[in-house]
Amino acid sequence: MTLLKFLKIPLFITLWPICLFAQIEPPNVLFIAVDDLNNWVGFLNNHPGVKTPHMDRLAARGMVFTNAHCSAPGCNSSRSSLFTGLRPSSTGIYANGHDWRKMETTRNVETLPDTLQAGGYKTMRGGKLYHAHTISESAYEGYLDPEPWNGFFPSRNLQLPPEVEPAKWPLNTNRTFYQGRFDWAPLDIDDSEMGDAKVVAWAEGELSKTHEKPLFLAVGIYRPHWPWWTPQPYFNQHPLEEIEFLDNPHNDLDDLPDAGRSMVRKKWDDWILENGKRKQAMQGYLASMTFADAMVGRLLQALEKGPLADNTIIVLWSDHGYHIGQKHHWEKFALWEQTTNVPLIIADSRNGQSATRCSQPVSLLDLYPTLLDLCNLEKPAHLEGQSLLPLIKNPEQSTGRGVVTTQGFNNHAIRTENWRYIRYADGGEELYNHQNDPQEFTNLASLTEFEPVKQKLSEMLPNKNVKPPTRGLD
Repeated sequence: MTLLKFLKIPLFITLWPICLFAQIEPPNVLFIAVDDLNNWVGFLNNHPGVKTPHMDRLAARGMVFTNAHCSAPGCNSSRSSLFTGLRPSSTGIYANGHDWRKMETTRNVETLPDTLQAGGYKTMRGGKLYHAHTISESAYEGYLDPEPWNGFFPSRNLQLPPEVEPAKWPLNTNRTFYQGRFDWAPLDIDDSEMGDAKVVAWAEGELSKTHEKPLFLAVGIYRPHWPWWTPQPYFNQHPLEEIEFLDNPHNDLDDLPDAGRSMVRKKWDDWILENGKRKQAMQGYLASMTFADAMVGRLLQALEKGPLADNTIIVLWSDHGYHIGQKHHWEKFALWEQTTNVPLIIADSRNGQSATRCSQPVSLLDLYPTLLDLCNLEKPAHLEGQSLLPLIKNPEQSTGRGVVTTQGFNNHAIRTENWRYIRYADGGEELYNHQNDPQEFTNLASLTEFEPVKQKLSEMLPNKNVKPPTRGLD
């Protein structure tokens, strides 16, 4: 256990007088996590017909990292990595069944809210921030660490408020897919009845107040996580006849190694295609994206109307990407661009310019050190990410960096500015050139002319690969 975690020494006591002397008011932070939000958002312009006007407005006032990637393409592994500041390969947390609170590598680590709270911040959370879901009652709590939070919703020991569901379900899938919760349907209800809306209403209240300390307000929006049960007006914004699909070659799996093909949920894709459900599934996901965007809009409006508007950093991120049939795959848990690339916006009026974009590869692992730099707090020694403050100040610089995404033990993807290299535990490889193949249709790994590229990228692979626990695999 770190000394800071054990003693809870208020670092804020030592820093606050310095801030007063320098007449620098510590910034507040609005930290918005959107679950399963892929890179189709309007401001990234990767798919036609997507409606995310509020996120687009936020992007217009901040820094958009167009080449941002999760450290793992699963809820628990990604979120635990972000909050601990450690790679999955350093902790052994690869699956949703690995409880980070009980594992030796992470149970006593100083987390992001620990550091902010010790640095004088009032830490408040609502909604899904750590791993949680709605299949069972216990899953509403998930892997929640209640200790470093001064306020919470719906309660100290819960992350999610009750789920709204149709009277009879599943309506569009079957019981074999997440017990029927991989499903979609419009609901004849008002937004206010949705769990996300209840979380946002609580957050709106906090944004309307002044606080005795600088505020770190973390808000988790559950949609577009399944089930895609969303109020009817959001389905109406995405008529079936207007839904478009990008290219998805039938032979897209032919040049993959066995380990890559094994990650594809081909049975899901086959069932959806055989039952003529592809457009409807796409509609459900798009409707949930637009609903999530509406929740973000409410948060932004509450901040703009409240007393914290002039001194609040806004961070918006998603825990991983999401496949809607690309490479005949559904959901996440894979190592391709559609799975790892995530929306990431940092809006800080004190640094950088509005409507700025950075194409350098960055990781969600970088958010912990970045926020500490922006809040003028000392960084713990264990952090494995890099602060993005230099890129915020100078987004045009080239870093030559490769960021790592890990799916399972010793399966890694390296993403640089122009390349993606995947190496699986059994030695299987994939290589894609994003300059001329952004959809990753052509695996170049077997061509001898690209051996120097693979060699250079392989040097960026993690040296440490902690084995997963023998129990707790999902």
